[in-house]
Amino acid sequence: MDKTELPTNVGEDSISEETKTLIFSLPSYKDSIGKLYNYQGCWYYPNTLEGVLNFQRGFKPQGTDIILASFPKSGTTWLKALTVALLERSKNRPSDDPHPLKTDNPHGLVPFLEIMLYSKSSTPDLTRFSSPRMFSTHMPFHTLQAPFKEDTPCKIVYVCRDVKDVLVSHWYFKCIYLNKEIDKSVLEPMFESLCREVGYFGPIWEHVLSYWRGSLEDPKHVLFLRYEELKAEPVVQVKRLAEFLGCPFTEEEEVSGSVDKILELCSLRNLSGLEVNKTGKTSNNLQHHSFFRKGEVGDSKNHLTAEMENKIDMITEEKFKGTGLKF
Repeated sequence: MDKTELPTNVGEDSISEETKTLIFSLPSYKDSIGKLYNYQGCWYYPNTLEGVLNFQRGFKPQGTDIILASFPKSGTTWLKALTVALLERSKNRPSDDPHPLKTDNPHGLVPFLEIMLYSKSSTPDLTRFSSPRMFSTHMPFHTLQAPFKEDTPCKIVYVCRDVKDVLVSHWYFKCIYLNKEIDKSVLEPMFESLCREVGYFGPIWEHVLSYWRGSLEDPKHVLFLRYEELKAEPVVQVKRLAEFLGCPFTEEEEVSGSVDKILELCSLRNLSGLEVNKTGKTSNNLQHHSFFRKGEVGDSKNHLTAEMENKIDMITEEKFKGTGLKF
């Protein structure tokens, strides 16, 4: 992939004069892709920052909205697929009408607020979204909350994942869209940036904690999921997600195997084998197949050195001390 094909959320090609003025006053950091700027404690590339600002200015939440949040490479695609599948159950779809997950990628069905919808305008056309509207975000909780009023709360689902596995997944993903070999020359600077707490949508620890605290303060509107628990007890966690979304499984559904059918539909094996995910692209130039790799828990041990693992674990332990959050 050459530079002109990079995801549109990276560069400075379409940011407003207002954003250009703002970034001059912000802390900055240059990585292998471009310059990142720190806004409200989080690092963004310029076009993503434009999307964040447009979102905060223009988003009008509805009480029935569902927002799926995550740090990048933490199980976002799986969470989107599961949520779509859960909500589709209530629709009387004709037998010849294919399931949305068979005709579009989860990221097309649940677009990112700051990366796709608000990247060009603070007033995008959202009329194509029927209620309940489903959106996604990588913004931290306090940034996401900016347009919300107390009388219009929506439901927010956050999925987190072990930091070491996030790093390895992000490394593979970055190499794919930069058309680079999977080698340590890309991983090592990513590891250093992670530990220095500079990187796209980072720092990861503060990101996770923002939603953890939000879930403790308002559990009716913020659900906190762990990727590892979704993998270890998928039936329990999917039923928990359905309950939170207001579409719990009926006894009849459970007896008929509806939970297992959804898990099979949304499995990595099934989704990655669909034609739409083998050949399609997102609206910001990312190949659909790049969102599907292994999805394994603990795969980081096959790629990180013991020193890398220990350093990340030490930082994680220190950051989460006293919060009640553990992996």
